[in-house]
Amino acid sequence: MSVKLEKVVEKFYEGLEEGKFLGRKCKECGAVEFPPVYACNTCGCMDMEWVEISGKAVMKSIVMPAALSSKPEYSQMGPIAYGEVEIEEGASFNAVVKGINKKKRKELLEKLPVPVHAEIFQRDGYKTVVFALDEE
Repeated sequence: MSVKLEKVVEKFYEGLEEGKFLGRKCKECGAVEFPPVYACNTCGCMDMEWVEISGKAVMKSIVMPAALSSKPEYSQMGPIAYGEVEIEEGASFNAVVKGINKKKRKELLEKLPVPVHAEIFQRDGYKTVVFALDEE
């Protein structure tokens, strides 16, 4: 199998430029990996294919960023938190979730998991994926 890791990363970012969330689906067990990876995290198979992800997800945990670890590039987004996010296609990972301050976190903790959705965020020179709370 001659897929280079750089090509996986490149294809993911090209998808974001087109407004698409791309993941990789294992041809062996059907598990979907997002963000995309070289080999399946479920069974280890390297035979993967590209799939478009819906962007629908749930946030299962919330961690507020420490003052020392706050990233200036996220300041234009407003308040953020970090959380375990599980997309409807099955993959689970840690992500930035916007729109959460300490007060909102307190409200949300009793309701977890809460629905969120992926959004494309423009950083310096490239786009990346963040999540936002669904409207209640």
